[in-house]
Amino acid sequence: MSDTAAHPREDDPEGSEEPTEGADGAPDGDLDETPAAGAVSTGAESVVAALEAAGAETAFGVQGGAIMPVYDALYSSSIDHVTMAHEQGAVHAADAYGVVSGEPGLCLATSGPGATNLVTGIADADMDSDAMLALTGQVPTEFVGNDAFQETDTIGVTRPITKHNYFANGADSVGDTVGEAFELSRAGRPGPTLVDLPKDVTQDETDRTPGPAAPPAGTDPDPNADADAVEAAARAIEEAERPLCLFGGGVIKAEASDTARTFARTYGIPVTTTMPGIGSFPEDDDLSLSWAGMHGTGYANMAITHTDCLIAVGTRFDDRLTGGIDTFAPEAEVVHVDIDPAEISKNVHADHPLIGDAGRVIDQLTAAVRAAPDAEAWRERCAEWKETYPLTYATPDDEPLKPQFVVEAFDEATDDDTIVTTGVGQHQMWASQFWTYTDPRTWVSSHGLGTMGYGVPSAVGARVAADNMGETDRDVVCFDGDGSFLMTMQELSVAVREDLDITVAVLNNEYIGMVRQWQDAFYEGRHMASDYTWMPEFDKLAEAFGALGLRVDDYDEVAPAVEEALDYDGPAVIDFHVDPEENVLPMVPSGGANGKFAAAEDQL
Repeated sequence: MSDTAAHPREDDPEGSEEPTEGADGAPDGDLDETPAAGAVSTGAESVVAALEAAGAETAFGVQGGAIMPVYDALYSSSIDHVTMAHEQGAVHAADAYGVVSGEPGLCLATSGPGATNLVTGIADADMDSDAMLALTGQVPTEFVGNDAFQETDTIGVTRPITKHNYFANGADSVGDTVGEAFELSRAGRPGPTLVDLPKDVTQDETDRTPGPAAPPAGTDPDPNADADAVEAAARAIEEAERPLCLFGGGVIKAEASDTARTFARTYGIPVTTTMPGIGSFPEDDDLSLSWAGMHGTGYANMAITHTDCLIAVGTRFDDRLTGGIDTFAPEAEVVHVDIDPAEISKNVHADHPLIGDAGRVIDQLTAAVRAAPDAEAWRERCAEWKETYPLTYATPDDEPLKPQFVVEAFDEATDDDTIVTTGVGQHQMWASQFWTYTDPRTWVSSHGLGTMGYGVPSAVGARVAADNMGETDRDVVCFDGDGSFLMTMQELSVAVREDLDITVAVLNNEYIGMVRQWQDAFYEGRHMASDYTWMPEFDKLAEAFGALGLRVDDYDEVAPAVEEALDYDGPAVIDFHVDPEENVLPMVPSGGANGKFAAAEDQL
């Protein structure tokens, strides 16, 4: 194998041109000219030098035998390393670090189980198009394929879930490979990359200094959409009577939120977002319909159902957004803006495909649209839907604490720039529904893969990113479920050790709540393997880790506990015992029509 025996992800434009190799197995280009000798002495030092040159500031990882040379080189590096309790924690922390900072996250693990423990988080980043580089140790090259101790075919295992991966084959070229992988992760459509590092490669001597980090030639797509296609889309927007903007995660990744907001406001077009797009448009704006999809707002789903021109930017139209494809935006001409041509008409047919960078293409549309669509009646109708289908919940005196109340209490007690991270489940939905998001990169969650356990390690990564950006006063609040928290709560030890100011709100309903909700709705109430009444006392566990631990059972305890946790200088955990029978509403049944959502429990 060679440094560039990597695969392109089949649906990724960056994979359209593979990097080439020189005679020594190194990528052609910078290594044709040998830099001054003596700058680095081993492959591992070359790896670290490449990371420093690329601008990496923080790495998350777990030590081990095969990756040890790289860790030894990190000892004298400017890169800060955060030792995590588990490799899954490392990869989720790196992912969240990238989401908040806008720079690729970086994680490290050793060979065998270290590498395989990264797989869930790499797949998560791949599904959500998050820029990240994973470096994995590997057994010495001569042992590869011999079932050596802690050997795994990491390249083969991660091929389907990376944007590109590399097997390093020489100390002279490994630095350039790592630099290329780092830059490739954020070129075009972002995604995770991986470099597998045999121990002999990182231990061998070299006198080559890695060249400037750059993605492979041809992997940066044209940021501008076809001019004729833009003109056709502009005419469709002008003629629309019921236009609707749908902003996805690609808007945030392209740093195009301000551009997108200006476009919607200039032409008076209502806006809904996908879950990954939360924060791209302020939810307190009159044009905002919040987010759409399976558990999105009723008014967003009604707008999608009745729009006659859907301007979708940076979204892949996944099934949780669309429900049944045949019933999604059935009356609309679809303008689809995306950096990846593979996403155009993959799920939803695009009448006006605009392939390019979200911000640049919105600028093109702004220049091309000559007059705002006549949509005053449409805006009034959307406002009526907001009044008809508000997000509400009841708080009867004879029922336990409602989880939505907890989310709203935190929202009220914190500033707009607060970063919210979550695990996956009912708590994730309540955190996205009952918090008002106004800024991009404040919502950090697992979307496409739906990874339970994402919450606590992502809070660690988000906190480190905010601190590195000089934003030490920003709050980081993690909403987690009892089942999700139990999967990765060991990362609390990292938060305590690093003195990270995070607050974890466990919405503890003693169930895998979303599974229980589906079992009640679709499986005649058979709670097979979803009843978690055996949960430990999380407040006491938090104290055992060295964090502040609190327990809340009643409404009048919520505000004081929230205040105490937020004021505490360090990690705090509040174990909120909430109503075990509370459901997430509204809900579009899987494959159903967005406009036929269940607004009440008796409609499930």
